[in-house]
Amino acid sequence: MTSILAVDQVYKYFGGVKANENISLNVEQGSIVGLIGPNGSGKTTLFNSIVGTHPIDKGSIQFDGKEVSTLPVPAVAKLGLLRTFQQTRIYSKLNCIDNMLISAKPPKDNLFSVFTKIPLELNEKAEILLEFVGLYQKRKIRAGELSFGQQKLLELSMALMNEPKMLLLDEPTAGINPTLINGIIDRLIKVNKDFGITLLVIEHNMRVIMQLAQQIFCLAHGQLIANGTPDEIKNDQRVIDAYLGAQ
Repeated sequence: MTSILAVDQVYKYFGGVKANENISLNVEQGSIVGLIGPNGSGKTTLFNSIVGTHPIDKGSIQFDGKEVSTLPVPAVAKLGLLRTFQQTRIYSKLNCIDNMLISAKPPKDNLFSVFTKIPLELNEKAEILLEFVGLYQKRKIRAGELSFGQQKLLELSMALMNEPKMLLLDEPTAGINPTLINGIIDRLIKVNKDFGITLLVIEHNMRVIMQLAQQIFCLAHGQLIANGTPDEIKNDQRVIDAYLGAQ
């Protein structure tokens, strides 16, 4: 399989602090890869660097064969690399359907045109995706009235409107009722298998990431300390020490 994302010897500094130091990892096309590590280990910083939120200080980030480390967020997104956030980014005063339509930005980024002439197929696509995440019955409800877990599902379906090649998911099950977590795991596996989207997932819930990912990378203190299959990571003493040391 070919790599869709290649991070090579990446460094990111904030003042004198090395948030990421000499990080290299590859994500194979069509895979689900986990990114774990205790709080402050540099996971979200790496996500931000990959999607262009803040440029790296040293190294290379290639997505789908193109160098993206110097590109701004919209340019990276246009290539098919999108992310979701730990705290959802939705339009709380708009209903779910309008959230979906506004996230499928037209070529000229003219938001007014989204609401003046909505192509029928765009509306149908939004409804199909809301059905997929279990929100079809709530499509006319304001997004701000949804539960936090439902807002995360809405954000996921908004990302799917743009048909990304790869999604970076920042703690998709954080703050969600434990009874809903299995449903989210199932949907993410379907996003990967049925939609053909590569997933890179930050997750603190070890049960979730062990069920979801085929390969896992572990960061600690801004450095990559281990990578392997879920079983290898579960039994890796460096990973165990990193988490126990963080308690």
